[in-house]
Amino acid sequence: MPTSQFLDSALDVAKQAAAAAAKVIARHYRAGFAVEIKADQTPVTIADREAEAAIKRVLKTAFPEHAFYGEEEGREGEGDFLWLIDPIDGTRSFVRGYPMFSTQIALMYRGELVLGVSSASEFCETAWARRGGGAWFSDARLNGAPIRIAQTAEFGAATAISFGNVKTLSRGPGWNALAGLIQRCGRTRGYGDFYHYHLLARGSLDLVIESDVNILDIAALAVIVREAGGTFTDLGGRELTLDTSSVLAGTPTLHAQALELGLA
Repeated sequence: MPTSQFLDSALDVAKQAAAAAAKVIARHYRAGFAVEIKADQTPVTIADREAEAAIKRVLKTAFPEHAFYGEEEGREGEGDFLWLIDPIDGTRSFVRGYPMFSTQIALMYRGELVLGVSSASEFCETAWARRGGGAWFSDARLNGAPIRIAQTAEFGAATAISFGNVKTLSRGPGWNALAGLIQRCGRTRGYGDFYHYHLLARGSLDLVIESDVNILDIAALAVIVREAGGTFTDLGGRELTLDTSSVLAGTPTLHAQALELGLA
């Protein structure tokens, strides 16, 4: 496992890379740009491509020997260290002109996630973490404050759950289990993208459920939630891999109880 000193240095570089992406994004946000539709039917813009290039320039300068996996440019290189990059997670929001999108940068070492930065530059908040270093948060009021998940231990009137895209879940046997879970909770929300994971890590939500994601969407957020004291797996309770496509994240106790319901 990389040393704490290395991870601190790498985290600083990742934050610099996210800041470089933010400058690109600010230049294009709510400006005129073409929108292309990729083979997977998701949109892409010049801002996505330029922001990914800006991130990689910063990372490659510091770590030229590392491998990279970007949303727009795919895999590049081999080795123990793999940077996972989603320059604009939430391009549909970006295209529609509202700020519920973010830049996601994570580092994986031999298949294990070790650091992450989630920068929602137009939303004016950023969260970051590295293995063993806790989770941290900045917004217009806070500048680098530590964050922790809630201590919620039972489903009840005070429990808050948020859902992202659950289209695949709605077509399977887990849908009825989800309905039962909703009946036991006090509040349901649908924040989506980066935002409900930031809220979870800050103690404002208790559980997040998604069935249609890819690892680039969630890698950085998984490190942040875990370092804030939460549990973050796929819907079946499995560890995250490059092929992960669903999320069950929450306080350890609620995560364990939700897992028993058979949502996967």
